[in-house]
Amino acid sequence: MFKVESIIIGAGPCGLSASIEQKKAGVENIIIEKGNVVEAIYNYPTHQTFFSTSEKLGIGDVPFIVEEHKPKRNQALVYYRAVVKHHNLTIHSNEEVVKVEKIDDSFIVNTSKQNYECKYLTVATGYYGHPNTLDVPGSELPKVHHYFKEAHPYFDKDVVIIGGKNSAIDAAIELEKAGARVTAVYRGSSYSKSVKPWILPLYTSLVNHEKIKLHFESEVINIDEETVTIKTLNGEEKIKNDAVFAMIGYHPDYTFLESMGIELITNEYGTAPYFNSETMETNVANLYIAGVIAAGNDANTIFIENGKFHGGMIAEDIMSKR
Repeated sequence: MFKVESIIIGAGPCGLSASIEQKKAGVENIIIEKGNVVEAIYNYPTHQTFFSTSEKLGIGDVPFIVEEHKPKRNQALVYYRAVVKHHNLTIHSNEEVVKVEKIDDSFIVNTSKQNYECKYLTVATGYYGHPNTLDVPGSELPKVHHYFKEAHPYFDKDVVIIGGKNSAIDAAIELEKAGARVTAVYRGSSYSKSVKPWILPLYTSLVNHEKIKLHFESEVINIDEETVTIKTLNGEEKIKNDAVFAMIGYHPDYTFLESMGIELITNEYGTAPYFNSETMETNVANLYIAGVIAAGNDANTIFIENGKFHGGMIAEDIMSKR
């Protein structure tokens, strides 16, 4: 049994920040990560540009310096690796947590490799690993994807994009640029207000020039090997296609949170874990959450730039208990 005072599950930016703040406070800790450092950012599209500036994405008092105003995916990967080295963080990578149990005042954390015991536990697993899925026939077909990496494999292919927010629009633009024939299906009646302002004009131009065929107020009702059937204001329409990208958002692993005893609450956006907004402690004593999972289904309130401060709140609460 590996014993340590504190464990952080998840090596994303907010998990790294939590580890740094605890280390500064003298709290011995390790991070357990099922992939590698900032795995979610690694899985972003290869061309991804962040919405935030490098200054806001910086953690642990390590400057994030790039020439551009907004950094790209590869630059972020380099930066967060440098942060880990600078602070000499202990990360047990490629190790998945499979079960957490609280016994008396300790947490027993079982992973794919070994067992751990700690007094304080922070869950910073994000939500990118759990995409929202379609509840329609054919949604499990191999041609249906929930992540977009790059466009080249879809040259000269018919592709349907489901969704109308940043990830969907970004994928549509890249696919059209690579020579795919793109049809977008969106339930909204107009362009989403959350779309990055620097990509919306390009997208609307592609739609207006019929480079991308966009269906507003429409939804997919069936997917088969060769077509996608959508319901529009004018009735049903079948669209021939080779691939489908269902870019309809992501959510925390609620099953994992509940298995640890974390209470789930319902708000105007759906489901979210309960926590104390001043300490980030859940209803389970000494069990904290950090980062975007605190927002539940509302992905527009917590990002790296404000989730990174959760680590300081958690460290302060741990110190007050010590």
